[in-house]
Amino acid sequence: MIKVALLHFCFEDYTIELANSLAKYVDLTLIQPEKVSEFCRNSLDSSIRVISFKKPRMRDPRNLLSMYAMMRIIKDIQPDVLHVQETNDFWYDWTLLLNKMPPLVTTIHDVFRHPGDRMAAFGSEYTRRLAFYRSQQLIVHTHQLKKILIEQFSIPQERVNVLPHGELGSLYQRRGNHNSQTRDPNTLLFFGRIWPYKGLKYLLEAMPLIAERVPEVKLIIAGRGENIRQYFPDDYDEKRYEIINNFIPLEKVGNLFQRSTVTVLPYIEASQSGVAALSYGMGTLVVASEVGGLSEIIQHKKDGLLVPPGDVQALADAIIYLLSDRELQQRMQAAALARCQEDLNWSNIAAQTAQVYYKEMNIQKKY
Repeated sequence: MIKVALLHFCFEDYTIELANSLAKYVDLTLIQPEKVSEFCRNSLDSSIRVISFKKPRMRDPRNLLSMYAMMRIIKDIQPDVLHVQETNDFWYDWTLLLNKMPPLVTTIHDVFRHPGDRMAAFGSEYTRRLAFYRSQQLIVHTHQLKKILIEQFSIPQERVNVLPHGELGSLYQRRGNHNSQTRDPNTLLFFGRIWPYKGLKYLLEAMPLIAERVPEVKLIIAGRGENIRQYFPDDYDEKRYEIINNFIPLEKVGNLFQRSTVTVLPYIEASQSGVAALSYGMGTLVVASEVGGLSEIIQHKKDGLLVPPGDVQALADAIIYLLSDRELQQRMQAAALARCQEDLNWSNIAAQTAQVYYKEMNIQKKY
């Protein structure tokens, strides 16, 4: 069986679900910084070997020792393939440049930094591109990202593999008991980091239009980022809005989706969406902007609705249309949950990921 080391610094939800299913196909070791160990501890399959290393804050020069420890771990494992989840850590990027690495597969979740996202480390937008060229195989989640890598970065198309972002609802179902949670038929959810590219202002502009047709509508805004008060200079109606402008404990995330009928993604820029993947797995419907890779994830009028980005009236109309038709909701929910057993199913994605490994090693294996 092929020996794989899976290294991640972030994208913990994705890595957990991928690792749990990959363990059926490969001899897997998970390598991670100690700071994410607690996040992953109770969610990983017990058969997976996990090795952690100390990782200081980004500007700490002790990162040199951290990267040395990481490379020692990789050399001790001697994997046939090293699979890395994209990182914004420039210490890793330079380590990648200066060291001889095992055959390398990298999952690129976002080719470019999102507009207005202030979380990325300084300079990492450029240094992380080293992974584009040092990796023998790349994995992306949409054909749009593959096209960008080929056309703008001259990556040979045979090195870029498109694999879906798996559903995340199952993970959050396991993290808490949501069976007793009642879904409110008129509640909307905006979830995740609050940065300008997420388009929250367009949803807030649409809310009065929605309320004219659906007076009981309520919006939950849950996440951190910008100061939420800038969107409500004159305060807000607590019956219309529920605002959770801080870190959401893992065990409570699922409850937010279970309470809501529709997750709204009014983004003005996107590559893919873990929020959509979480919504589908929780049976929460999705209304999103037709931008970037979202149009590949959400199947319009089948398992969700797409609207032009920044179009407040179209966004309001789509939400009203969905909230007003219970039969349509049930059909779309059934279609979304069916996809969680098909192209968004982690076992299927893990099998395809293993094929990428064997493709790199020029080993033919059928599952």
